[in-house]
Formats: sequence, C-alpha cells, structure tokens
Amino acid sequence: MTVFDYQPTFNKTVLNNGVRIVTEHHPHTRASCAAIYVVLGSRDEPKDLNGAAHFIEHLVFKGTKKRSALDIVKDLEAVGGEINAYTTKEYTCFHATTLRENLELSLDVLVDLVGGASFAQKDFDLERDVISQEIAMSADQLEEYIFDLYFENAYQGSKLGQPILGTEKSLSHISRKELFKYYNDHYISSNILVSVAGDVDHDEVVKFVQKKLGQKYKRPPKKTRKSSQPKPFMKKIERTSEQVHVLLGYPTASFKDDERFESYLVNAVLGGGMTSRLYQKIREKQALTYNVYSYLHAFTDSGLMMLYAATTADKVKKVLNAFEREVNNLLDKRISSKELMFFKKQIMGQLLLGADDIENRMNSIAVNEMVFGQYRPVETVIDEIQQVTPESVDKFVKRYFNKTPGLILLGNYNV
Repeated sequence: MTVFDYQPTFNKTVLNNGVRIVTEHHPHTRASCAAIYVVLGSRDEPKDLNGAAHFIEHLVFKGTKKRSALDIVKDLEAVGGEINAYTTKEYTCFHATTLRENLELSLDVLVDLVGGASFAQKDFDLERDVISQEIAMSADQLEEYIFDLYFENAYQGSKLGQPILGTEKSLSHISRKELFKYYNDHYISSNILVSVAGDVDHDEVVKFVQKKLGQKYKRPPKKTRKSSQPKPFMKKIERTSEQVHVLLGYPTASFKDDERFESYLVNAVLGGGMTSRLYQKIREKQALTYNVYSYLHAFTDSGLMMLYAATTADKVKKVLNAFEREVNNLLDKRISSKELMFFKKQIMGQLLLGADDIENRMNSIAVNEMVFGQYRPVETVIDEIQQVTPESVDKFVKRYFNKTPGLILLGNYNV
C-alpha cells in the first residue's frame, strides 16, 4: 500500500453541552492540524459592536489565566509548531499546526485562548490601536479594500455589509466591559466546534476536549441570522493611485444552494486561472491589465460572483466592455462539453491536491459541519461536480447573469 492508497477516517462526537468535535485520521503524516471554530462573525454583531468578533480574535492572544502573550506562541514554536487565527463574516477560527506528538499541546493552547482570555485593560487599549493600524493599512491596499467597499454597498442595511475589522468609529465606542461580555455571551458550547486532521486518535481528542470544555459552557438560545441578498449599485470613489481598480459583481448561489457546483465551474471559466476567458481575452490578447480574475464568495444564504481588474484610467471603459462581452457570451452561447470538461478536470485536480494538505482537510471538515452538519468527503464533491452539464450551466447563467450587477471604480478615473 502506498501513502495514496487509503481513505481517511472521519469521526464526529457531540458533547452533552453541545460542543462538536470532528476529526479526520490521516495515518501517513507527521503533522497534526487542530482548530477551534466559533460560530461568530461580523454578520452576527450589533451595529454598535461592529468589529467585536475580530477584536476578540486579537485580544485573546494578549494573555490568558495560564499563559502570557509570549507563552501562547512560545509553547508551540518551541516544538516547531505555529498558531494563528482569523475572522470571517460568519465564523472565527483559531488554528495550530504541530507534529502529531504535540497535538495535545496544540489543543491545550487553543482551549486556553477560547476559554481563558484575561482581557486586561492595558491589553485592550493597546490592541485597539493595533486594529486601528490594520484598518488604515487595509484602506491603503486598494485591491483588497475594494472588496470591503463592495460588500458595504451590495449589502447596505444588512449585517453582511459590515466590515470584519469594524470601523474607527465603532472601535472607539466599544468598551472593555462590553467586549468581555460579548466574549462570554458567545464563546459558549453550541457555538464551538473542534476540528482536527492528521494522524489523530478521535477518542483521545474527545477525552481531552471533554475534560477541558465539557462542563464549562452553557447551552444558549439558538442564534438566528436574517437572510440577506446583494443589491445592484454603481459607485465611483476617487483615490490617489496609479491605477483604477474595477470590481463588477453578480448575485450567485449560496454555499448551501444545489447550483453552487455550477457557480464553481462558471467562476473557473470566467476568471479562475490563466486559461480562463477573462485572462486570455483581457490580458493576453488585449494587454488591458496585468491583474484580472473572477472571485466567488459564497455565504450560507447568498453569494457573489465578482470580476476584478486593475488598469489605467484610459482603459477602464475597454475593461468594462470586455467584462460585459464575456458575460454576454455566456448568456448567448452555451458552454461546450469540451470546455466544460476541461474546467471540471481543473477543479477536480485542485480538490484532490488540496486533499493532501492536512490543514486544508481540517478546515474542510469544519466548514462542512458548520454549514451542512455532516461529513462530505472529497469523492462526494467530485461526484457532484461530475453531474454538472452544459444545460445546467446555461440554466445557472441565465438565472443569475441576467440580473443587474453592482459596480465599483476605485482610484484616479476619468470615465
């Protein structure tokens, strides 16, 4: 048997208090990747606490009842491991990668962050300044900043439009007491998911998590989210820059929608790589831009297909015309079986390569648990991609790309 001739073993346990534990056993790896996911993102925040989830993500690393800020990272780096975290619009993730023999250490540090943060006033004040710098830095990185602006406008009036980092105004109004209460109110059993992939013993993980988290968190009322759909808009924002950043967006399938596989394929066809239509037509044949791509962003209840390019002001109209032309080509002419098969193979290859990455598997089993409440092996996803046909793609395109898109131009423009 080679290292590729095995099927990973998945296991799931739900503790009595609601904490979920999912693991995927990969016997032929030295690595273990562990994470604690908290189902709390920027879309869950009241307006006056916008940025709270991300603020908490930062602040827990400043120290716990057991560890100083240095100890948190030193404990793992001392054995060659690493630890990090990130916040999205729908969840927060704390993750660590170590050798398999150090998995219990990873879990201990992660549990400490999630359950034992100290929230010292001095740390609170310092970290608020750090996040203010992060907000300023983000606004300077126009290729990233334009996406924040797009969500703000497309989901205006909805919590999905709130920036993950918060704003200078919202941060300035959050007190340590309010943030600590928010942490205690939401970092609780039914919002917590432990995910581990690698050469892992599921029963040992359950035993450890039960000991550390099994009694500590209460079960809260079920949280509800108001469904939100993107709206069309057009906005020009003047900024000093060498280029104009262009972002055109269409509504698309949500993460739960059956048509999400068609959306994966259409994204690949439009701008998912160097063989995509946008790259070949706009960059290779017309030299209108150095950077052009499409980006699929799916939430649990809505989604966006976004076409991005950065170009000089005199070429903005040509880029927009090229975007419109490629969308119309999809609407007017059904994709051929040959082209569809090419991009199916591309996506399936990417999925299989990703399945060899332990951290990717740790994230995948966690997201599938949060969204679907069940395990979805790579082979199942590939089978569903295989079911996509030119007819189903055509149906998908006509459903979503006949709608009015949203558009942002950001930079020095003259159009």
